[in-house]
Amino acid sequence: MHREDRLPQSPNEGIIFMLIISIISVNTIAPIIMGMEFSFSKENYLETLKVIPIMWIIVIILVRFVAGPLIGKVMPKFVGKTDGFNARILLNTLLNVTVLSILLTIIGTWFGSQQISLEPFQNFFHSWFRNFGVAFWIELLIAQPIARFAMKKLHSKQASKAKAVNL
Repeated sequence: MHREDRLPQSPNEGIIFMLIISIISVNTIAPIIMGMEFSFSKENYLETLKVIPIMWIIVIILVRFVAGPLIGKVMPKFVGKTDGFNARILLNTLLNVTVLSILLTIIGTWFGSQQISLEPFQNFFHSWFRNFGVAFWIELLIAQPIARFAMKKLHSKQASKAKAVNL
């Protein structure tokens, strides 16, 4: 996937890409999960908004230092040379959402209840399947496509500028 216009081409673009995905994800996934857990109400939504900034930081740290390196090691074992862009993106999304949803099912419960307990482990499978489902579809249908669109537009703009300079 070298030089794919829909993906970041530099560390700075990687930061922009991750910011787009993480901001969309945290601002959609958390309120939906909280609504499903405690009911969809204005009060629950406002409570969710209070924890979103800290959860966003936790997500960034987990992506950068846990999920990213782990998936970087696992992906080559599953991806073939002839696999296309969409297959690679789908597998990458599936692996990222799996790792992050497992970790955030536990950490999110601790953070939301403001205590470390066995609760997330006691209700893990019920909570994790729901959390995974919400996160996977948000990532696949909303966050990832918007971030890839932004990268494509950024690269198109850069190509236009380069072309104008060379004329």
